[in-house]
Amino acid sequence: MVSARKIVRSPITWTLTVLLVIGLGVGLALAQPWRLFTNNTVIEAAPTAPGAPADPRTIATGTLISHEHDTAGTVRILQLPDGSRVLRLEDLDTSDGPDLHVWLTNAEVIAGKAGWFVFDDAQHTDLGSLKGNKGRQNYPIPADTDLTALTSVTIWCQRFHVSFGAAQLTENK
Repeated sequence: MVSARKIVRSPITWTLTVLLVIGLGVGLALAQPWRLFTNNTVIEAAPTAPGAPADPRTIATGTLISHEHDTAGTVRILQLPDGSRVLRLEDLDTSDGPDLHVWLTNAEVIAGKAGWFVFDDAQHTDLGSLKGNKGRQNYPIPADTDLTALTSVTIWCQRFHVSFGAAQLTENK
């Protein structure tokens, strides 16, 4: 029978222990599980064009639905008097997570687990990292973005290739 003392002193035991600690450290750094328990609230004013007398015009709206994580809020695409466009998230409430981005996409929003993965194969424009998992936020839309082709929005986790939540956009007429 092998004694516990012999097992503890074995180079194989030490090698396996070191590999396990390194693997655990790398896994924690990538997954960042503590972010499920943190919140970052960002409150930005609605965009305005400097010196313009008119308010922005809402050209599309949508309501966020949950995918991988509970997600709620509304999305508005605003056109400012100078012609620039902004995607505005209002009353956003989702989980914090690693490497979250706001995407405009051409994928259809599907409820439930079937909708979690449809966006990575879709055409999309990345509007940047999610500023906070709660609040009201503005994301400038590049001038060359074709909003007739991109008809949905997702809060996309780049690290795990999954949608936290998404909204189908409806054009305002």
